[in-house]
Amino acid sequence: MLPKFSIIIPVKPGGEVRALAGLAKATYPDDLFEVLVAYGCQPSVQRNTAAREARGEILYFLDDDSGVAPEFLDRAAGHYQEENVAAVGGPSLTPATDSPLQRAIGIAFASAVGGGGVRNRYRKVGSARYSSDNELILCNLSFRREIFLAHEGLDERLYPNEENELMDRLQREGHQLVHDPELAVQRSQRRTYRAYLRQMYGYGRGRGEQTLIAGTLKPITLAPSLFLLYALVVPLLGVPLLNLPLLAYALIVLLASLQGSLTGKDAALFPRLLLVYPTLHLVYGAGVIRGLLRPRYRGGKQTHWDVEVSRVKPFGEAVQPGGDAVQRSTFNVNGNPPILGRHPGGV
Repeated sequence: MLPKFSIIIPVKPGGEVRALAGLAKATYPDDLFEVLVAYGCQPSVQRNTAAREARGEILYFLDDDSGVAPEFLDRAAGHYQEENVAAVGGPSLTPATDSPLQRAIGIAFASAVGGGGVRNRYRKVGSARYSSDNELILCNLSFRREIFLAHEGLDERLYPNEENELMDRLQREGHQLVHDPELAVQRSQRRTYRAYLRQMYGYGRGRGEQTLIAGTLKPITLAPSLFLLYALVVPLLGVPLLNLPLLAYALIVLLASLQGSLTGKDAALFPRLLLVYPTLHLVYGAGVIRGLLRPRYRGGKQTHWDVEVSRVKPFGEAVQPGGDAVQRSTFNVNGNPPILGRHPGGV
């Protein structure tokens, strides 16, 4: 028997839900999936609130600009035939129509030099497999609703990295996570360099905060931070030999940028990659340090969030054009203070 899906999309108030265009073409039976749009200012709170209102057996989280393939629900449903599977997701790919800067960011994320152990979140490679949070990303990720709610959903102190914290808990309990490259969505990268800076700092800060909450430190988490400290201190020491690792790093970035521009078949990518790679490492490292030393969830007063959940597609009906709500509910939720003032898919 095919499972029922509840697709949940968090959006800032008044935001456009571009993901609906792809959902309108879904091949999954109309009576087996619904779409809920959660408007608000704290994505973790929005997702959790909508999850409690959902009526499907599987919660599928997308971002407001996640472009899905028509058969994505059919494919995800197949993986949930295994009872030990708690979560299923796929990568987020950068559209070929993005600007050179956006494509450079996507290439960096999908590379060993930039994305490292999490690069499969941003590239389509291999076949469906049991995996971990290293390959799964919340703009394209589903959970069994029963398990999600039993674990109290996403930790609302975190944004980003809230899904990583939950998946860590699930795996420690023996649940299986599945990464399926064929579930890929199309999502544009940040449009400006300034937005990219904020993104990398936020990613790093979220990782630092997640590390504190989890109580375990993965050595790789500190690598960008240690490199940042090295890059700041070594020039002050006046010892030429200590500059060799920095020169080696510059050579690696140069070669990776050249390879990325050749792979992308666009010379305009080269100078942008020369900027994107160091930004990814150094700014992310700065964010990790800030998250470890001054987590945002400590000392903050609890906030009341207004979350509006709009059911833009009930079971058995078509997706409403423009995201018009068939049913709308408003909730006042106790949560944590604002984090970055940003939303999924925004710039």
